[in-house]
Amino acid sequence: MTFGERLAAAGERYGRLCVGIDPHASLLHSWGLQDSVEGLRDFSRRCVEAFSGHVALVKPQVAFYERFGAHGFMVLEETIASLRETGTLVVADAKRGDIGSTMAGYAEAWLGETSLRSDAVTVSPYLGVGALKPVFDEAQKHEAGVFVLGATSNPEAVAFQSQRLENGKTVAQYMVDECAALNVGETVGSVGVVVGATLENPPVLDALNGPVLMPGVGAQGGTADDVARIAGKNFSNVFPSVSRSVLAAGPDVRDLRKHAIDQAKQY
Repeated sequence: MTFGERLAAAGERYGRLCVGIDPHASLLHSWGLQDSVEGLRDFSRRCVEAFSGHVALVKPQVAFYERFGAHGFMVLEETIASLRETGTLVVADAKRGDIGSTMAGYAEAWLGETSLRSDAVTVSPYLGVGALKPVFDEAQKHEAGVFVLGATSNPEAVAFQSQRLENGKTVAQYMVDECAALNVGETVGSVGVVVGATLENPPVLDALNGPVLMPGVGAQGGTADDVARIAGKNFSNVFPSVSRSVLAAGPDVRDLRKHAIDQAKQY
């Protein structure tokens, strides 16, 4: 099965929800943990226990591991491997983006036969969607997925992504349409996009035929109605992404799991 097909099946089984693992310092402290590699490992292990086999997709935020250097990456490797061993799909929120052999290196790191191997990775297209070809090729080779930043909801991005090109499309719509072209002919494509749930004028997702990560729900103010409004005809492929609204229930594993399952029922 392709990543798109596996994710669709997981959504049917567990509910269409992506739960983020975001071990920033204040959250570690709120769980009674030290802002250290040991605290990072304890936090991550509890999240793995809570979410494995209970949610469709888990998204470790790479930055919060990377800040601890090599030791942080070791914990990230353990976390990804532990989740995937249970059959839980993992998207590495790495937001990589470059050209040529450098992009190929990122692609191999996150989707190839390495200790960081994930089921999917987030990437930035602002050197051109075509520059991401190495990661699309690597994903196809390993039946993995790619989530391209299409339209994020931070104010700085909205002003830029709303600009119109010569063909009349917004920058965000151009990104989505480029991804849609890569999914043509697939039952469910494996090239997805990231689109914020709080956008007033989002790109049209009807023709994407691929997965959508939709951050901004829950603690950031987005609602189930916003998800449906933005998803349009591609609703069955949209996975709202939450982190704070679930992780705030920690450190108890049972409470974390319950909050994740309850939120998944909304979608």
